[in-house]
Amino acid sequence: MDLDFVSAHAERPATALTRRDVARALLAVPSGVALVALPDLRREMMAAGNPLSVTFWDTARSTLSAIESGTATVGDVQRWLEASGTEPILLTPSYFVWPEEDERGPIAEEMYARFVAYLEQHVEGGEIDPDELASGNPAARAAYEELQERWLNTTLPDGRVPMLVVSDEQDEELFAAWDEEESYALAELRRILAELPKQPEVPEPELRHAAARLREMLVFPGYPGNVLRACAGFPGGLIPEDDRELWLTVVAGIAGPISDLDEEVAEEHEELSHEEAVLAALCAIHHADWLAAVAALARLGPGVLASPERIAQLIAESEDITVDMDDPDDLDTTETLFTHVTGLWSYLGIVDEDDVLTPLGWWGLPAALERAWSPED
Repeated sequence: MDLDFVSAHAERPATALTRRDVARALLAVPSGVALVALPDLRREMMAAGNPLSVTFWDTARSTLSAIESGTATVGDVQRWLEASGTEPILLTPSYFVWPEEDERGPIAEEMYARFVAYLEQHVEGGEIDPDELASGNPAARAAYEELQERWLNTTLPDGRVPMLVVSDEQDEELFAAWDEEESYALAELRRILAELPKQPEVPEPELRHAAARLREMLVFPGYPGNVLRACAGFPGGLIPEDDRELWLTVVAGIAGPISDLDEEVAEEHEELSHEEAVLAALCAIHHADWLAAVAALARLGPGVLASPERIAQLIAESEDITVDMDDPDDLDTTETLFTHVTGLWSYLGIVDEDDVLTPLGWWGLPAALERAWSPED
Protein backbone atom coordinates (compact mmCIF):
# COMPACT_ATOMS: atom_id res chain seq x y z
CA MET A 1 0.00 0.00 0.00
CA ASP A 2 1.39 3.40 -0.99
CA LEU A 3 0.30 6.86 -2.12
CA ASP A 4 -0.48 5.63 -5.63
CA PHE A 5 -2.91 3.10 -4.09
CA VAL A 6 -4.64 5.81 -2.04
CA SER A 7 -4.94 8.12 -5.04
CA ALA A 8 -6.35 5.33 -7.19
CA HIS A 9 -8.77 4.32 -4.44
CA ALA A 10 -10.02 7.90 -4.03
CA GLU A 11 -9.74 8.70 -7.77
CA ARG A 12 -7.89 11.92 -6.87
CA PRO A 13 -4.32 13.20 -7.18
CA ALA A 14 -2.21 13.21 -4.03
CA THR A 15 -2.47 16.96 -3.66
CA ALA A 16 -6.28 16.79 -3.46
CA LEU A 17 -6.60 13.85 -1.03
CA THR A 18 -8.64 14.48 2.11
CA ARG A 19 -8.50 12.83 5.52
CA ARG A 20 -11.53 10.81 4.53
CA ASP A 21 -9.84 9.60 1.34
CA VAL A 22 -6.80 8.38 3.25
CA ALA A 23 -8.87 6.86 6.05
CA ARG A 24 -11.07 4.91 3.64
CA ALA A 25 -8.00 3.63 1.79
CA LEU A 26 -6.40 2.51 5.06
CA LEU A 27 -9.58 0.67 5.99
CA ALA A 28 -9.72 -0.99 2.57
CA VAL A 29 -6.70 -3.18 3.31
CA PRO A 30 -5.90 -5.50 6.25
CA SER A 31 -5.10 -3.47 9.37
CA GLY A 32 -1.62 -5.01 9.65
CA VAL A 33 -0.79 -3.95 6.10
CA ALA A 34 -2.11 -0.45 6.77
CA LEU A 35 -0.04 -0.11 9.96
CA VAL A 36 3.17 -1.13 8.20
CA ALA A 37 2.49 1.30 5.35
CA LEU A 38 1.48 4.21 7.58
CA PRO A 39 4.94 5.83 8.14
CA ASP A 40 5.90 5.74 4.46
CA LEU A 41 2.46 6.97 3.44
CA ARG A 42 2.78 9.92 5.79
CA ARG A 43 6.17 10.82 4.31
CA GLU A 44 4.80 10.55 0.78
CA MET A 45 1.90 12.85 1.65
CA MET A 46 4.32 15.41 3.10
CA ALA A 47 6.46 15.25 -0.03
CA ALA A 48 3.36 15.81 -2.13
CA GLY A 49 2.61 18.99 -0.17
CA ASN A 50 -0.48 17.52 1.51
CA PRO A 51 0.69 16.52 5.01
CA LEU A 52 -2.72 16.44 6.72
CA SER A 53 -2.30 16.83 10.51
CA VAL A 54 -0.45 15.22 13.39
CA THR A 55 -3.78 14.45 15.05
CA PHE A 56 -4.99 12.57 11.97
CA TRP A 57 -1.91 10.36 11.79
CA ASP A 58 -1.95 9.70 15.54
CA THR A 59 -5.61 8.69 15.51
CA ALA A 60 -5.02 6.59 12.39
CA ARG A 61 -2.30 4.64 14.16
CA SER A 62 -4.34 4.13 17.33
CA THR A 63 -7.45 3.09 15.40
CA LEU A 64 -5.61 0.65 13.15
CA SER A 65 -3.79 -0.79 16.19
CA ALA A 66 -7.09 -1.33 17.95
CA ILE A 67 -8.48 -3.06 14.85
CA GLU A 68 -5.40 -5.27 14.62
CA SER A 69 -5.63 -6.23 18.31
CA GLY A 70 -9.36 -6.90 18.06
CA THR A 71 -10.35 -4.25 20.60
CA ALA A 72 -11.93 -1.77 18.18
CA THR A 73 -15.69 -1.83 17.77
CA VAL A 74 -17.53 -1.01 14.55
CA GLY A 75 -18.71 2.18 16.25
CA ASP A 76 -15.13 3.16 17.11
CA VAL A 77 -14.03 2.81 13.49
CA GLN A 78 -17.10 4.64 12.18
CA ARG A 79 -16.54 7.47 14.63
CA TRP A 80 -12.91 7.82 13.52
CA LEU A 81 -13.98 7.91 9.89
CA GLU A 82 -16.61 10.56 10.65
CA ALA A 83 -13.92 12.60 12.43
CA SER A 84 -12.33 13.15 9.03
CA GLY A 85 -14.84 15.97 8.72
CA THR A 86 -16.21 14.89 5.35
CA GLU A 87 -17.78 11.51 6.15
CA PRO A 88 -21.59 11.61 6.45
CA ILE A 89 -22.56 10.41 9.92
CA LEU A 90 -24.12 6.99 10.19
CA LEU A 91 -27.24 8.09 12.09
CA THR A 92 -28.50 11.66 12.18
CA PRO A 93 -30.38 13.16 15.14
CA SER A 94 -33.62 12.64 13.19
CA TYR A 95 -32.68 8.97 12.63
CA PHE A 96 -31.89 9.24 8.93
CA VAL A 97 -29.53 6.50 7.77
CA TRP A 98 -27.74 6.51 4.45
CA PRO A 99 -28.09 3.25 2.46
CA GLU A 100 -25.06 0.98 2.44
CA GLU A 101 -22.61 1.83 -0.33
CA ASP A 102 -23.50 -1.23 -2.43
CA GLU A 103 -27.23 -0.61 -1.94
CA ARG A 104 -27.47 3.03 -3.03
CA GLY A 105 -29.62 3.87 -6.01
CA PRO A 106 -28.77 6.63 -8.49
CA ILE A 107 -30.40 9.34 -6.39
CA ALA A 108 -28.69 8.26 -3.17
CA GLU A 109 -25.35 8.10 -5.01
CA GLU A 110 -25.87 11.62 -6.34
CA MET A 111 -26.92 13.08 -3.00
CA TYR A 112 -24.11 11.35 -1.15
CA ALA A 113 -21.52 12.76 -3.57
CA ARG A 114 -23.09 16.23 -3.31
CA PHE A 115 -23.00 16.01 0.46
CA VAL A 116 -19.36 14.92 0.66
CA ALA A 117 -18.42 17.83 -1.63
CA TYR A 118 -20.45 20.17 0.61
CA LEU A 119 -18.59 18.97 3.71
CA GLU A 120 -15.25 19.34 1.95
CA GLN A 121 -16.07 22.99 1.26
CA HIS A 122 -16.77 23.53 4.95
CA VAL A 123 -13.49 21.90 5.95
CA GLU A 124 -11.60 24.08 3.50
CA GLY A 125 -13.45 27.14 4.76
CA GLY A 126 -12.66 26.34 8.40
CA GLU A 127 -16.29 25.79 9.48
CA ILE A 128 -15.44 22.14 10.26
CA ASP A 129 -12.29 21.35 12.23
CA PRO A 130 -11.46 17.62 11.85
CA ASP A 131 -8.86 17.75 14.61
CA GLU A 132 -11.53 18.93 17.07
CA LEU A 133 -13.78 16.07 15.94
CA ALA A 134 -10.93 13.58 16.31
CA SER A 135 -10.16 14.80 19.83
CA GLY A 136 -13.77 14.14 20.84
CA ASN A 137 -14.83 17.76 21.39
CA PRO A 138 -18.58 17.53 22.22
CA ALA A 139 -19.36 20.99 20.85
CA ALA A 140 -17.59 20.24 17.57
CA ARG A 141 -19.46 16.95 17.26
CA ALA A 142 -22.82 18.58 17.97
CA ALA A 143 -22.14 21.28 15.38
CA TYR A 144 -21.09 18.62 12.87
CA GLU A 145 -24.31 16.69 13.40
CA GLU A 146 -26.44 19.84 13.21
CA LEU A 147 -24.78 20.91 9.96
CA GLN A 148 -25.46 17.51 8.40
CA GLU A 149 -29.05 17.51 9.59
CA ARG A 150 -29.58 20.99 8.15
CA TRP A 151 -28.19 20.08 4.72
CA LEU A 152 -30.30 16.94 4.48
CA ASN A 153 -33.46 18.97 5.13
CA THR A 154 -32.59 22.01 2.98
CA THR A 155 -34.20 22.40 -0.43
CA LEU A 156 -31.65 22.27 -3.25
CA PRO A 157 -31.77 24.78 -6.14
CA ASP A 158 -33.63 22.20 -8.23
CA GLY A 159 -36.37 21.93 -5.60
CA ARG A 160 -35.40 18.56 -4.16
CA VAL A 161 -34.87 17.90 -0.46
CA PRO A 162 -32.01 15.37 -0.06
CA MET A 163 -33.45 13.42 2.86
CA LEU A 164 -36.85 13.09 1.19
CA VAL A 165 -35.67 12.04 -2.26
CA VAL A 166 -33.26 9.45 -0.83
CA SER A 167 -36.00 8.05 1.41
CA ASP A 168 -38.45 7.98 -1.51
CA GLU A 169 -35.96 6.07 -3.64
CA GLN A 170 -35.43 3.53 -0.86
CA ASP A 171 -39.20 3.10 -0.52
CA GLU A 172 -39.56 2.52 -4.26
CA GLU A 173 -36.81 -0.10 -4.18
CA LEU A 174 -38.44 -1.78 -1.19
CA PHE A 175 -41.84 -1.86 -2.90
CA ALA A 176 -40.28 -3.23 -6.08
CA ALA A 177 -38.54 -6.01 -4.14
CA TRP A 178 -41.79 -6.75 -2.30
CA ASP A 179 -43.73 -6.98 -5.57
CA GLU A 180 -41.11 -9.29 -7.06
CA GLU A 181 -41.21 -11.56 -4.02
CA GLU A 182 -45.00 -11.60 -4.07
CA SER A 183 -45.10 -12.40 -7.79
CA TYR A 184 -42.74 -15.33 -7.31
CA ALA A 185 -44.74 -16.64 -4.33
CA LEU A 186 -47.97 -16.43 -6.35
CA ALA A 187 -46.47 -18.39 -9.24
CA GLU A 188 -45.23 -21.07 -6.84
CA LEU A 189 -48.62 -21.27 -5.12
CA ARG A 190 -50.41 -21.76 -8.42
CA ARG A 191 -47.93 -24.44 -9.45
CA ILE A 192 -48.42 -26.32 -6.19
CA LEU A 193 -52.21 -26.10 -6.34
CA ALA A 194 -52.27 -27.32 -9.93
CA GLU A 195 -50.37 -30.43 -8.87
CA LEU A 196 -52.85 -31.42 -6.13
CA PRO A 197 -54.33 -34.87 -6.83
CA LYS A 198 -57.76 -33.58 -5.81
CA GLN A 199 -58.96 -30.01 -6.08
CA PRO A 200 -61.04 -28.81 -3.11
CA GLU A 201 -64.65 -27.81 -3.76
CA VAL A 202 -66.53 -24.96 -2.15
CA PRO A 203 -68.42 -26.23 0.94
CA GLU A 204 -71.40 -23.94 0.42
CA PRO A 205 -73.25 -24.58 3.73
CA GLU A 206 -70.10 -23.97 5.77
CA LEU A 207 -69.32 -20.85 3.73
CA ARG A 208 -72.80 -19.41 4.30
CA HIS A 209 -72.57 -20.07 8.03
CA ALA A 210 -69.09 -18.57 8.32
CA ALA A 211 -70.09 -15.50 6.28
CA ALA A 212 -73.16 -14.91 8.45
CA ARG A 213 -71.05 -15.08 11.58
CA LEU A 214 -68.46 -12.81 10.00
CA ARG A 215 -71.08 -10.16 9.20
CA GLU A 216 -72.10 -10.10 12.86
CA MET A 217 -68.49 -9.67 14.02
CA LEU A 218 -67.80 -6.86 11.57
CA VAL A 219 -70.71 -4.79 12.88
CA PHE A 220 -69.55 -4.61 16.47
CA PRO A 221 -66.48 -2.76 17.80
CA GLY A 222 -63.65 -4.56 19.50
CA TYR A 223 -61.73 -7.72 18.74
CA PRO A 224 -61.87 -9.59 16.41
CA GLY A 225 -64.12 -7.37 14.30
CA ASN A 226 -61.81 -4.35 14.34
CA VAL A 227 -58.80 -6.44 13.29
CA LEU A 228 -60.74 -8.21 10.54
CA ARG A 229 -62.00 -4.86 9.22
CA ALA A 230 -58.42 -3.58 9.13
CA CYS A 231 -57.26 -6.74 7.36
CA ALA A 232 -59.93 -6.47 4.68
CA GLY A 233 -59.76 -2.68 4.29
CA PHE A 234 -63.26 -2.45 2.87
CA PRO A 235 -63.31 0.72 0.70
CA GLY A 236 -65.69 3.27 2.14
CA GLY A 237 -66.59 0.80 4.87
CA LEU A 238 -68.85 -1.07 2.42
CA ILE A 239 -69.12 -4.78 3.15
CA PRO A 240 -69.65 -7.03 0.09
CA GLU A 241 -73.08 -8.61 -0.15
CA ASP A 242 -71.79 -11.81 -1.73
CA ASP A 243 -70.77 -14.36 0.91
CA ARG A 244 -67.82 -15.74 -1.03
CA GLU A 245 -66.50 -12.27 -1.86
CA LEU A 246 -66.81 -11.16 1.75
CA TRP A 247 -65.18 -14.22 3.28
CA LEU A 248 -62.29 -14.44 0.80
CA THR A 249 -61.57 -10.72 1.12
CA VAL A 250 -61.21 -11.00 4.89
CA VAL A 251 -59.12 -14.19 4.79
CA ALA A 252 -56.87 -12.68 2.11
CA GLY A 253 -56.46 -9.62 4.32
CA ILE A 254 -55.06 -11.76 7.12
CA ALA A 255 -52.17 -12.65 4.81
CA GLY A 256 -51.73 -8.98 3.89
CA PRO A 257 -53.55 -6.42 6.05
CA ILE A 258 -54.87 -3.53 3.95
CA SER A 259 -55.22 -0.78 6.54
CA ASP A 260 -54.59 0.20 10.15
CA LEU A 261 -56.92 0.01 13.11
CA ASP A 262 -59.53 2.70 13.58
CA GLU A 263 -57.93 5.80 15.10
CA GLU A 264 -60.16 5.72 18.14
CA VAL A 265 -59.11 2.13 18.87
CA ALA A 266 -55.40 2.90 18.52
CA GLU A 267 -55.67 5.96 20.75
CA GLU A 268 -57.24 4.01 23.62
CA HIS A 269 -53.91 2.47 24.59
CA GLU A 270 -50.62 4.18 25.34
CA GLU A 271 -48.83 0.87 24.89
CA LEU A 272 -49.29 -1.68 22.11
CA SER A 273 -52.83 -3.06 22.38
CA HIS A 274 -53.80 -6.65 21.68
CA GLU A 275 -55.28 -5.66 18.33
CA GLU A 276 -52.13 -3.76 17.34
CA ALA A 277 -49.98 -6.72 18.38
CA VAL A 278 -52.09 -9.01 16.17
CA LEU A 279 -51.73 -6.74 13.14
CA ALA A 280 -48.00 -6.37 13.76
CA ALA A 281 -47.65 -10.16 13.84
CA LEU A 282 -49.57 -10.57 10.59
CA CYS A 283 -47.37 -8.01 8.87
CA ALA A 284 -44.23 -9.76 10.11
CA ILE A 285 -44.97 -13.07 8.38
CA HIS A 286 -42.96 -13.53 5.18
CA HIS A 287 -44.36 -14.63 1.84
CA ALA A 288 -42.29 -17.81 2.07
CA ASP A 289 -43.85 -18.76 5.41
CA TRP A 290 -47.38 -18.23 4.10
CA LEU A 291 -46.56 -20.25 0.99
CA ALA A 292 -45.05 -23.14 2.95
CA ALA A 293 -47.88 -23.25 5.48
CA VAL A 294 -50.79 -23.05 3.03
CA ALA A 295 -49.15 -25.42 0.53
CA ALA A 296 -48.64 -28.03 3.26
CA LEU A 297 -52.22 -27.72 4.51
CA ALA A 298 -53.57 -27.91 0.95
CA ARG A 299 -51.66 -31.14 0.36
CA LEU A 300 -52.64 -32.70 3.70
CA GLY A 301 -56.31 -31.78 3.40
CA PRO A 302 -59.12 -31.32 5.95
CA GLY A 303 -58.75 -33.04 9.29
CA VAL A 304 -55.05 -32.23 9.68
CA LEU A 305 -53.85 -30.40 12.77
CA ALA A 306 -53.21 -26.72 11.99
CA SER A 307 -52.06 -25.49 15.39
CA PRO A 308 -49.38 -22.78 15.55
CA GLU A 309 -46.82 -25.34 16.67
CA ARG A 310 -47.67 -27.70 13.80
CA ILE A 311 -47.59 -24.88 11.25
CA ALA A 312 -44.14 -23.83 12.45
CA GLN A 313 -42.96 -27.41 11.97
CA LEU A 314 -44.51 -27.61 8.51
CA ILE A 315 -42.70 -24.43 7.48
CA ALA A 316 -39.39 -25.69 8.88
CA GLU A 317 -39.77 -28.99 7.00
CA SER A 318 -41.11 -27.49 3.77
CA GLU A 319 -39.40 -28.32 0.49
CA ASP A 320 -41.26 -25.51 -1.27
CA ILE A 321 -39.07 -22.81 0.22
CA THR A 322 -35.48 -22.31 1.29
CA VAL A 323 -35.59 -21.77 5.02
CA ASP A 324 -33.13 -22.34 7.86
CA MET A 325 -34.91 -22.84 11.16
CA ASP A 326 -32.45 -25.00 13.04
CA ASP A 327 -32.45 -22.45 15.82
CA PRO A 328 -35.27 -23.21 18.31
CA ASP A 329 -35.80 -19.47 18.63
CA ASP A 330 -36.79 -19.34 14.95
CA LEU A 331 -39.40 -22.03 15.48
CA ASP A 332 -40.69 -20.26 18.56
CA THR A 333 -40.97 -16.97 16.67
CA THR A 334 -42.89 -18.57 13.79
CA GLU A 335 -45.17 -20.35 16.25
CA THR A 336 -45.86 -17.10 18.09
CA LEU A 337 -46.71 -15.26 14.87
CA PHE A 338 -49.11 -17.97 13.72
CA THR A 339 -50.78 -18.05 17.13
CA HIS A 340 -52.41 -14.78 16.08
CA VAL A 341 -53.26 -16.23 12.67
CA THR A 342 -54.98 -19.38 13.91
CA GLY A 343 -56.85 -17.29 16.46
CA LEU A 344 -58.44 -15.33 13.61
CA TRP A 345 -58.88 -18.47 11.51
CA SER A 346 -61.01 -20.00 14.25
CA TYR A 347 -63.51 -17.13 13.97
CA LEU A 348 -63.75 -17.68 10.22
CA GLY A 349 -64.31 -21.43 10.28
CA ILE A 350 -60.92 -22.25 8.78
CA VAL A 351 -59.96 -24.33 11.81
CA ASP A 352 -62.24 -25.76 14.47
CA GLU A 353 -61.97 -25.44 18.24
CA ASP A 354 -59.20 -28.05 18.25
CA ASP A 355 -57.13 -26.22 15.57
CA VAL A 356 -58.02 -28.84 12.99
CA LEU A 357 -58.32 -27.73 9.35
CA THR A 358 -61.93 -27.75 8.12
CA PRO A 359 -63.20 -28.39 4.57
CA LEU A 360 -63.87 -24.64 4.36
CA GLY A 361 -60.27 -23.90 5.32
CA TRP A 362 -58.95 -26.48 2.84
CA TRP A 363 -60.81 -24.77 0.01
CA GLY A 364 -60.55 -21.20 1.20
CA LEU A 365 -56.95 -20.75 2.34
CA PRO A 366 -55.33 -21.32 -1.07
CA ALA A 367 -58.01 -19.26 -2.82
CA ALA A 368 -57.62 -16.39 -0.36
CA LEU A 369 -53.82 -16.44 -0.52
CA GLU A 370 -53.96 -16.34 -4.32
CA ARG A 371 -56.27 -13.35 -4.07
CA ALA A 372 -53.97 -11.60 -1.57
CA TRP A 373 -51.00 -11.93 -3.91
CA SER A 374 -52.75 -11.23 -7.22
CA PRO A 375 -52.13 -7.76 -8.71
CA GLU A 376 -55.05 -5.39 -8.46
CA ASP A 377 -56.89 -4.71 -11.69
